[in-house]
Amino acid sequence: MATAKVDKAAWQKTFDQMSKSILVGKQVEIEVTGLQIGDQIEQDWIQLLGISYDPKDDVIEILVEGLDHLIPKPREVWVDQGAIGLISMEVVDADDVRQIIRLREPLMLPFSGTP
Repeated sequence: MATAKVDKAAWQKTFDQMSKSILVGKQVEIEVTGLQIGDQIEQDWIQLLGISYDPKDDVIEILVEGLDHLIPKPREVWVDQGAIGLISMEVVDADDVRQIIRLREPLMLPFSGTP
């Protein structure tokens, strides 16, 4: 595994590229952790639709089924790459709250019917 910090100037382009290729069909778990709020699971393995950064409003948006998870005033973005691609991402916001986004392929259930 290789964890790397993404330069803020590259966030918009990086997230746009990820949403078009790497993230297609992935499931996501979003964990939010901070001293004042503790450790909470915001979303538990739901289909990821995309991730974007809006430099004008300075907000990262994680689009999942039925929810737009917004991270205002992000300070840092870290990505964790493994042999199979992007494993997770961590975003630290202005209040030092960490948003941990874990990715996985959807579970493939065995076919149980007749063709």
